[in-house]
Amino acid sequence: MNSKEREERIIQSYREDEQMMILVFAQWCVNHDLDPAELYRRAYPQQEENTALQQAIELTVPKEEAGEIGDQTLLDVLSMYENEDLAIVVTEEISKRPK
Repeated sequence: MNSKEREERIIQSYREDEQMMILVFAQWCVNHDLDPAELYRRAYPQQEENTALQQAIELTVPKEEAGEIGDQTLLDVLSMYENEDLAIVVTEEISKRPK
């Protein structure tokens, strides 16, 4: 495998992992009765519609069928992909929950 092929594989792997991060975010929102697109807009108001997010939303399942996604797990995943603005919005939503 030459360096160009290796670079393309790394980029593809990153994109697949990023899509998984988006799906984790979208499913966490569904699990907590939140609209993933609305939270994303709050975090990134300057961005146009996010196609990857829309695709992830289509892949979510009802919360009754979904596995648990811990708050810290989501925040860690967002941090890995440097989505600090989205992590702030998620943290705000977490803080709104009854104690």
